[in-house]
Amino acid sequence: MNGGYQIVVCGSIVPDPLQTLEPVAGPAGPALRNEMMLPVVLDPWAAHALYEAANLAKQPPGSKVWWVALGPKAKLHQLMMVMAQKVPFELVALDGPASGFSDSWEVAEALAGAIESIPELDRDRLLLFGGWESASRGAGVTMQTVGERLGITDQFQGVDELVIESDGSVKLLERVEGGRHQVSVCGSPPVVVGWATGRLPEPPNNPQVGMLNMRTVMPALQRSKPVQLSGEGLSFHSVDLPEQRRETRIVRDSSADEIARDIVDWIKSD
Repeated sequence: MNGGYQIVVCGSIVPDPLQTLEPVAGPAGPALRNEMMLPVVLDPWAAHALYEAANLAKQPPGSKVWWVALGPKAKLHQLMMVMAQKVPFELVALDGPASGFSDSWEVAEALAGAIESIPELDRDRLLLFGGWESASRGAGVTMQTVGERLGITDQFQGVDELVIESDGSVKLLERVEGGRHQVSVCGSPPVVVGWATGRLPEPPNNPQVGMLNMRTVMPALQRSKPVQLSGEGLSFHSVDLPEQRRETRIVRDSSADEIARDIVDWIKSD
Protein backbone atom coordinates (compact mmCIF):
# COMPACT_ATOMS: atom_id res chain seq x y z
CA MET A 1 0.00 0.00 0.00
CA ASN A 2 1.28 3.45 -0.91
CA GLY A 3 1.95 5.48 2.23
CA GLY A 4 1.55 2.50 4.55
CA TYR A 5 -1.18 1.82 7.07
CA GLN A 6 -2.59 4.08 9.76
CA ILE A 7 -3.25 1.83 12.74
CA VAL A 8 -5.32 3.11 15.66
CA VAL A 9 -5.29 0.99 18.81
CA CYS A 10 -7.98 1.43 21.49
CA GLY A 11 -6.89 0.30 24.94
CA SER A 12 -6.91 1.47 28.52
CA ILE A 13 -5.92 0.62 32.06
CA VAL A 14 -7.18 -2.14 34.34
CA PRO A 15 -6.23 -2.86 37.97
CA ASP A 16 -3.25 -5.15 38.39
CA PRO A 17 -4.75 -8.67 38.57
CA LEU A 18 -2.50 -9.53 41.53
CA GLN A 19 -4.43 -7.03 43.68
CA THR A 20 -7.50 -7.88 45.72
CA LEU A 21 -10.53 -6.16 44.18
CA GLU A 22 -13.47 -5.34 46.42
CA PRO A 23 -16.60 -3.77 44.90
CA VAL A 24 -18.30 -1.04 46.92
CA ALA A 25 -21.32 1.22 46.44
CA GLY A 26 -20.07 4.74 45.72
CA PRO A 27 -21.99 8.01 45.37
CA ALA A 28 -22.01 7.66 41.57
CA GLY A 29 -22.75 3.94 41.55
CA PRO A 30 -20.63 0.79 41.94
CA ALA A 31 -16.86 1.21 42.24
CA LEU A 32 -13.80 -0.58 43.58
CA ARG A 33 -12.53 0.09 47.07
CA ASN A 34 -9.44 2.36 46.93
CA GLU A 35 -9.60 2.24 43.13
CA MET A 36 -7.30 5.25 42.64
CA MET A 37 -4.69 3.62 44.87
CA LEU A 38 -4.55 0.33 42.94
CA PRO A 39 -1.58 -0.22 40.60
CA VAL A 40 -2.65 -0.54 36.98
CA VAL A 41 -1.59 -2.41 33.85
CA LEU A 42 -2.62 -2.23 30.21
CA ASP A 43 -5.71 -4.34 29.52
CA PRO A 44 -4.29 -7.72 28.35
CA TRP A 45 -6.46 -7.90 25.22
CA ALA A 46 -5.54 -4.34 24.27
CA ALA A 47 -1.88 -5.17 24.87
CA HIS A 48 -2.04 -7.89 22.19
CA ALA A 49 -3.62 -5.39 19.82
CA LEU A 50 -0.86 -2.84 20.50
CA TYR A 51 1.96 -5.34 19.97
CA GLU A 52 0.40 -6.66 16.76
CA ALA A 53 -0.08 -3.09 15.50
CA ALA A 54 3.55 -2.18 16.15
CA ASN A 55 4.75 -5.32 14.40
CA LEU A 56 2.55 -4.63 11.36
CA ALA A 57 3.70 -1.00 11.20
CA LYS A 58 7.28 -2.18 10.61
CA GLN A 59 6.35 -3.73 7.27
CA PRO A 60 4.72 -1.23 4.84
CA PRO A 61 6.86 1.96 4.74
CA GLY A 62 5.07 5.03 6.10
CA SER A 63 2.87 3.12 8.55
CA LYS A 64 2.08 4.70 11.92
CA VAL A 65 0.45 3.64 15.19
CA TRP A 66 -1.82 5.82 17.35
CA TRP A 67 -2.89 4.65 20.79
CA VAL A 68 -6.25 6.05 21.99
CA ALA A 69 -6.61 5.59 25.75
CA LEU A 70 -9.44 6.60 28.09
CA GLY A 71 -8.64 6.75 31.79
CA PRO A 72 -7.71 9.03 34.70
CA LYS A 73 -4.80 11.21 33.61
CA ALA A 74 -2.65 10.30 36.61
CA LYS A 75 -3.16 6.58 36.00
CA LEU A 76 -2.43 6.90 32.29
CA HIS A 77 0.81 8.67 33.16
CA GLN A 78 1.71 5.78 35.46
CA LEU A 79 1.01 3.28 32.69
CA MET A 80 2.94 5.21 30.03
CA MET A 81 6.10 5.15 32.13
CA VAL A 82 6.11 1.39 31.51
CA MET A 83 4.51 1.00 28.08
CA ALA A 84 6.43 3.78 26.35
CA GLN A 85 9.50 1.54 26.28
CA LYS A 86 7.72 -1.31 24.49
CA VAL A 87 6.72 -0.08 21.02
CA PRO A 88 6.60 3.22 19.08
CA PHE A 89 3.23 5.02 19.11
CA GLU A 90 1.58 8.42 19.29
CA LEU A 91 -0.76 8.81 22.23
CA VAL A 92 -4.26 10.28 22.08
CA ALA A 93 -5.36 10.58 25.71
CA LEU A 94 -8.85 11.07 27.16
CA ASP A 95 -9.10 12.02 30.84
CA GLY A 96 -12.06 10.12 32.25
CA PRO A 97 -13.10 7.10 34.31
CA ALA A 98 -11.75 3.66 33.44
CA SER A 99 -14.16 1.80 35.67
CA GLY A 100 -15.49 -1.57 34.63
CA PHE A 101 -18.94 -0.21 35.48
CA SER A 102 -18.89 2.34 32.63
CA ASP A 103 -21.47 2.03 29.88
CA SER A 104 -19.85 0.55 26.76
CA TRP A 105 -21.85 2.79 24.41
CA GLU A 106 -20.61 5.95 26.15
CA VAL A 107 -17.04 4.64 26.10
CA ALA A 108 -17.31 3.85 22.38
CA GLU A 109 -18.73 7.30 21.66
CA ALA A 110 -15.78 8.96 23.42
CA LEU A 111 -13.23 6.76 21.64
CA ALA A 112 -14.80 7.34 18.23
CA GLY A 113 -14.77 11.09 18.77
CA ALA A 114 -11.08 10.99 19.70
CA ILE A 115 -10.25 8.96 16.60
CA GLU A 116 -12.14 11.41 14.38
CA SER A 117 -10.08 14.24 15.87
CA ILE A 118 -6.77 12.81 14.62
CA PRO A 119 -5.94 15.42 11.96
CA GLU A 120 -3.96 13.38 9.42
CA LEU A 121 -6.10 10.25 9.57
CA ASP A 122 -6.90 8.68 6.18
CA ARG A 123 -9.78 6.21 6.44
CA ASP A 124 -8.72 4.44 3.25
CA ARG A 125 -5.58 3.36 5.14
CA LEU A 126 -7.18 2.84 8.56
CA LEU A 127 -6.84 -0.35 10.59
CA LEU A 128 -8.73 -0.01 13.89
CA PHE A 129 -7.37 -2.42 16.51
CA GLY A 130 -8.57 -3.21 19.99
CA GLY A 131 -9.24 -6.05 22.38
CA TRP A 132 -11.88 -8.62 21.48
CA GLU A 133 -12.71 -8.63 25.19
CA SER A 134 -11.62 -6.57 28.17
CA ALA A 135 -10.56 -7.23 31.73
CA SER A 136 -12.78 -4.33 32.86
CA ARG A 137 -15.19 -3.34 30.09
CA GLY A 138 -16.02 -6.92 29.25
CA ALA A 139 -19.29 -6.27 27.43
CA GLY A 140 -17.66 -7.47 24.21
CA VAL A 141 -19.31 -4.75 22.12
CA THR A 142 -17.12 -1.66 22.62
CA MET A 143 -14.92 -2.14 19.53
CA GLN A 144 -17.92 -3.07 17.41
CA THR A 145 -19.69 0.11 18.51
CA VAL A 146 -16.63 2.26 17.80
CA GLY A 147 -16.49 0.78 14.30
CA GLU A 148 -20.18 1.40 13.67
CA ARG A 149 -19.85 4.96 14.98
CA LEU A 150 -17.06 5.54 12.44
CA GLY A 151 -19.01 3.88 9.63
CA ILE A 152 -16.69 0.86 9.37
CA THR A 153 -18.74 -2.22 8.55
CA ASP A 154 -15.90 -4.70 7.88
CA GLN A 155 -15.32 -6.04 11.40
CA PHE A 156 -13.56 -9.16 12.65
CA GLN A 157 -13.61 -10.31 16.28
CA GLY A 158 -11.55 -12.91 18.13
CA VAL A 159 -8.63 -12.53 15.72
CA ASP A 160 -5.43 -14.48 16.37
CA GLU A 161 -3.54 -13.64 13.18
CA LEU A 162 -3.56 -10.95 10.49
CA VAL A 163 -1.57 -11.23 7.26
CA ILE A 164 -1.25 -8.64 4.51
CA GLU A 165 -1.38 -10.43 1.14
CA SER A 166 0.64 -9.43 -1.91
CA ASP A 167 -2.42 -7.80 -3.53
CA GLY A 168 -3.03 -5.61 -0.46
CA SER A 169 -5.95 -7.64 0.91
CA VAL A 170 -6.09 -8.54 4.60
CA LYS A 171 -6.36 -12.19 5.64
CA LEU A 172 -7.53 -12.83 9.21
CA LEU A 173 -7.90 -15.90 11.40
CA GLU A 174 -10.95 -15.57 13.65
CA ARG A 175 -11.74 -17.90 16.52
CA VAL A 176 -14.86 -20.03 16.18
CA GLU A 177 -16.29 -22.81 18.32
CA GLY A 178 -14.47 -26.09 18.74
CA GLY A 179 -10.98 -24.59 18.89
CA ARG A 180 -11.01 -23.83 15.18
CA HIS A 181 -10.36 -20.71 13.11
CA GLN A 182 -12.39 -19.13 10.37
CA VAL A 183 -10.26 -17.68 7.56
CA SER A 184 -11.62 -14.34 6.33
CA VAL A 185 -10.29 -12.02 3.65
CA CYS A 186 -10.99 -8.27 3.53
CA GLY A 187 -10.20 -6.55 0.25
CA SER A 188 -8.88 -3.31 1.72
CA PRO A 189 -9.12 -0.97 4.73
CA PRO A 190 -10.88 0.44 6.67
CA VAL A 191 -11.38 -2.54 8.95
CA VAL A 192 -12.01 -3.17 12.66
CA VAL A 193 -9.98 -5.97 14.27
CA GLY A 194 -10.80 -7.23 17.77
CA TRP A 195 -7.74 -9.19 18.89
CA ALA A 196 -7.79 -12.31 21.02
CA THR A 197 -4.27 -13.43 22.00
CA GLY A 198 -2.42 -12.78 18.76
CA ARG A 199 0.87 -14.53 18.04
CA LEU A 200 3.43 -12.15 19.52
CA PRO A 201 5.08 -12.07 22.97
CA GLU A 202 5.46 -8.90 25.03
CA PRO A 203 8.30 -6.84 23.53
CA PRO A 204 11.38 -6.19 25.68
CA ASN A 205 11.99 -2.73 27.09
CA ASN A 206 13.86 -0.39 24.77
CA PRO A 207 15.02 2.85 26.45
CA GLN A 208 15.54 4.55 23.07
CA VAL A 209 11.93 3.87 22.08
CA GLY A 210 10.87 5.13 25.49
CA MET A 211 12.70 8.44 25.08
CA LEU A 212 11.18 9.00 21.62
CA ASN A 213 7.67 8.17 22.85
CA MET A 214 7.86 10.36 25.95
CA ARG A 215 8.50 13.43 23.77
CA THR A 216 4.89 13.15 22.58
CA VAL A 217 3.31 11.28 25.51
CA MET A 218 3.74 14.07 28.05
CA PRO A 219 2.19 16.79 25.82
CA ALA A 220 -0.63 14.39 24.92
CA LEU A 221 -1.42 13.82 28.60
CA GLN A 222 -1.32 17.56 29.33
CA ARG A 223 -3.85 18.34 26.60
CA SER A 224 -6.02 15.26 27.24
CA LYS A 225 -9.69 16.05 26.76
CA PRO A 226 -11.91 15.58 29.86
CA VAL A 227 -14.63 13.00 29.32
CA GLN A 228 -17.72 12.57 31.49
CA LEU A 229 -19.47 9.19 31.44
CA SER A 230 -22.81 9.81 33.06
CA GLY A 231 -24.12 6.26 32.94
CA GLU A 232 -27.63 7.62 32.49
CA GLY A 233 -30.19 4.84 32.55
CA LEU A 234 -27.83 2.31 34.13
CA SER A 235 -28.60 0.60 37.42
CA PHE A 236 -26.89 -2.18 39.33
CA HIS A 237 -28.88 -4.37 41.72
CA SER A 238 -25.80 -5.94 43.28
CA VAL A 239 -22.07 -6.27 42.69
CA ASP A 240 -20.15 -9.14 44.30
CA LEU A 241 -16.87 -10.94 43.88
CA PRO A 242 -17.10 -14.44 42.35
CA GLU A 243 -17.57 -17.05 45.02
CA GLN A 244 -14.46 -19.07 45.83
CA ARG A 245 -14.96 -22.67 46.85
CA ARG A 246 -12.60 -25.58 47.09
CA GLU A 247 -13.63 -29.18 47.70
CA THR A 248 -10.91 -31.84 47.76
CA ARG A 249 -11.45 -35.59 47.73
CA ILE A 250 -8.56 -38.04 47.51
CA VAL A 251 -9.27 -41.26 45.60
CA ARG A 252 -7.06 -44.03 44.29
CA ASP A 253 -7.13 -46.27 41.24
CA SER A 254 -10.03 -44.47 39.52
CA SER A 255 -10.33 -44.64 35.75
CA ALA A 256 -10.51 -41.53 33.56
CA ASP A 257 -14.19 -42.20 32.91
CA GLU A 258 -14.95 -42.36 36.62
CA ILE A 259 -13.06 -39.13 37.31
CA ALA A 260 -14.87 -37.37 34.45
CA ARG A 261 -18.23 -38.64 35.74
CA ASP A 262 -17.46 -37.34 39.24
CA ILE A 263 -16.54 -33.92 37.87
CA VAL A 264 -19.75 -33.73 35.81
CA ASP A 265 -21.85 -34.77 38.81
CA TRP A 266 -20.13 -32.11 40.96
CA ILE A 267 -20.83 -29.41 38.36
CA LYS A 268 -24.49 -30.45 38.08
CA SER A 269 -24.92 -30.34 41.84
CA ASP A 270 -23.77 -26.70 42.02
